[in-house]
Amino acid sequence: MTDKNRVYIFDTTMRDGEQSPGASMSLEEKIQIARVFDELGIDIIEAGFPIASPGDFEAVTEVSKILKKSIPAGLARHSKKDIDRCYEALKHAPRFRIHTFISTSPLHMKHKLNKSPEEVYEAIKQNVTYARKFTDDVEWSCEDGTRTDMDYMCKTVELAIKCGAKTINIPDTVGYTIPSEFTKIIETLLNKVPNIDKAILSTHCHNDLGLAVANSLAGVQAGARQIECTINGLGERAGNAALEEVVMAMKTRPDLMPFETGIETTLLSKASKIVSNATGFPVQYNKAIVGKNAFAHEAGIHQDGMLKNRQTYEIMTPESVGVQQTSLVMGKHSGRHAFKDKLTSLGYPNLTDDIVDNAFAKFKILADKKKHVYDEDIIALIDDSLIIDNKVNAINLKSLKVFAGTGEPQRAEMTLDVFGEIKQASETGDGPVDAIFKCIKKLYPHEVNLQLYQVHAVTEGTDAQATVSVKIEENGKTTVGQAADTDTLVASANAYINSLNKMIIKRDKTAPEQNYENQNYENQNYENQKMKGI
Repeated sequence: MTDKNRVYIFDTTMRDGEQSPGASMSLEEKIQIARVFDELGIDIIEAGFPIASPGDFEAVTEVSKILKKSIPAGLARHSKKDIDRCYEALKHAPRFRIHTFISTSPLHMKHKLNKSPEEVYEAIKQNVTYARKFTDDVEWSCEDGTRTDMDYMCKTVELAIKCGAKTINIPDTVGYTIPSEFTKIIETLLNKVPNIDKAILSTHCHNDLGLAVANSLAGVQAGARQIECTINGLGERAGNAALEEVVMAMKTRPDLMPFETGIETTLLSKASKIVSNATGFPVQYNKAIVGKNAFAHEAGIHQDGMLKNRQTYEIMTPESVGVQQTSLVMGKHSGRHAFKDKLTSLGYPNLTDDIVDNAFAKFKILADKKKHVYDEDIIALIDDSLIIDNKVNAINLKSLKVFAGTGEPQRAEMTLDVFGEIKQASETGDGPVDAIFKCIKKLYPHEVNLQLYQVHAVTEGTDAQATVSVKIEENGKTTVGQAADTDTLVASANAYINSLNKMIIKRDKTAPEQNYENQNYENQNYENQKMKGI
């Protein structure tokens, strides 16, 4: 309270956020969230509305027991039963806050409370005073504050402070105000309430007009020093001010908002994911700060700028909010510069311009057809370009016979051309495909991980052509081989051999100072190294 630039973060994800239809959280989920929030550095955690249900009471109770740094808070209406229930849930904590509220707008007083302004004034006096008996940390809120008469608001705020409230919250309950109006409300309170220096002013803005964050920041610039908010902007109707947005706005623009919070921002992404998982509410892709696309760039101009200097299109680093790195999303708007950078990250640092150009042209055609171009798609394009560039496969299937059926192990007899040498083998296996793959491994010794073996028919009928896909991995590099044949077993053998040929080329093309076009090098490498780790 002595630091004029310190802004306190009051999180109400587990109270106001949970009031979103379908966002209920279990006790275990609330405890998990509370631990993360405590680590995140949130000042006050409103864990629930204790009188609302036995579950809410239990949640507030258990959360109040585990917090190490954050102050637990519970919500209570202007009712002694509410306040008593709130105290019973919070009393296990060494320090806690009782947050009590009543409506003050003419609309709410008349139609919701059926009380006169005088009756509401008396209720404030009785209940804030009563709450103060349990703790010196009492917060009072004038519900629907932004539609409350200013003179009446000043009068009620002065009374609440006089009765012991240390925090005065001005809720924009229905998301009705705009920044300039909210600024005026806060400034009027600071100028007209004689004892306002004895309390902290707080904002609690809803997002019905999409202005919750803007209004909250306007309130802080006008003199408020607490922001009530939720992770992911969770909350009733259109939600509340998003915690991650108000915090990062102040951190990113200290020139205009020289304020500090106690938030460890590198945990924001983690907190977002935990809340999303607990509530089942997905975070929209373009959500500020924590959305999937918040640090993703697809436009070629943007990607080129990012590769030259990240600040060209990022005003904060992804690491500052707990995201591992910027994502250059490959799509139809991507440019050659970004495509080449992606190839380097995928393990192709030394490709010739011809190969890159060939693959980039195919990539553009593919990107027009697919909404998402995955790394595996790009790998397949490069592998195909390498095969075209190389023109000769290291391994070729010459013949295959398979013996399958009941009563005896399945067996395969195979002849391969391996770097120009004809080799033969016979192997048994747990099925004909296993026997085939064992033959290949015997004729061309190697150690790779088989990550995918998939068969699908191109057309209908028993005479359909089968397409087989095989994906292998070695030392972080992957290749995908495909082959089609009316004989599924022949297609399987060719798909596996295709993936091996791509792996050989990938190893050679991506290794420094090697020239795959030198056939003597290939044969010597095979004979002398026994093709260890193809």
